[in-house]
Amino acid sequence: MLTLEAIEIRQGDFHLSADLSVADGARVALIGPSGAGKSTLLSVIAGFFPPVSGRVLWDGQDITNLPPAQRKCGILFQDNNLFPHFTAKRNVGLGIRPDLRLSAEDHQEVARALDRVGLTGLGDRKPAQLSGGQQVRVALARVLVQRKPLVLLDEPFAALGPALKAEMLDLVQALMTETGATLLMVSHDPLDAQRIAPETILVADGRASAPCDTKTLLATPPEALRRYLGT
Repeated sequence: MLTLEAIEIRQGDFHLSADLSVADGARVALIGPSGAGKSTLLSVIAGFFPPVSGRVLWDGQDITNLPPAQRKCGILFQDNNLFPHFTAKRNVGLGIRPDLRLSAEDHQEVARALDRVGLTGLGDRKPAQLSGGQQVRVALARVLVQRKPLVLLDEPFAALGPALKAEMLDLVQALMTETGATLLMVSHDPLDAQRIAPETILVADGRASAPCDTKTLLATPPEALRRYLGT
């Protein structure tokens, strides 16, 4: 279980508080206005940004001060963070060993991950030789080989067209079901939340609310969400 215990985040005039828990294996969307702190909250969970107070707990263990590499989470950003001079195989291999000293078994794991995301036979291509959707699949494969119990997605599909985005959301849902990982996904689109996340965290007005039922939240949105949706 992921627990954010009395978390307070501050940066200049920005402030966000969070006091909530996410159950193991849950799929949760984070929605809210631009600048509300959704991505910042993921950065705190991943260890890239420190809170001014409070604790981040994973299965009861305090990980607040652990560096990102020692946390139990894989993260996928909007830009996918692929190295342009590496092939798809090598980009995925970084998820297993950052020094790329891969064993024969590691290479097999990379190949299986590429197959699972629909990139069979494309492992030797570099990112520039792949479409935008294929690049996202490479980044997903890298998260997959990390075998982390918590996966954080920071709008990695925002630049994709509607049909391809829906396909990628379905793929993520299938992968999370297979691995049993907990998923937190930032999105500006309520339809994304409805498609993949039974629960949603609303981030607005300086507060990240506890996860609640996505359908109920969108059917009867609070004032902050109505303002964001323009309804």
